Amino acid sequence: MSSLWKCVRVATACSLAFLFAVPQNLIAQSHVVSPAELQKATLAATETRQQNIEKLRQFLSTPAANKALKQAQIDAQQVKRAVGSLNDEELARLAARADQAQADFAAGHISDRDLLIILVCVAVLILVIVAVR
Repeated sequence: MSSLWKCVRVATACSLAFLFAVPQNLIAQSHVVSPAELQKATLAATETRQQNIEKLRQFLSTPAANKALKQAQIDAQQVKRAVGSLNDEELARLAARADQAQADFAAGHISDRDLLIILVCVAVLILVIVAVR
């Protein structure tokens, strides 16, 4: 019985020695994002957002877009201002659609009329999203 207690005491002493010997911040660091990583992720998200805003504003600034928005009696400046108030997900989705529409138009997959319809739909969608908030 006494040898069993000795084994238990030795095991307990070893466990406690290990717990106190290993620095607690070493254990905590494995689960925490470093400030540098957080800053890098924030910077990347900000840059992506700015690129998406620029893509949409350029898409809405083309002569074809201005013509389409005037025909639809939509204020182009109001739409461009509203772009900045979209959330990141909406912004990314609309920027991707604008890129695709421009690529399809340049490749001849869609007509000038189709591009004008897409432009008006994007503008209306932006205004509706902003108005709903």
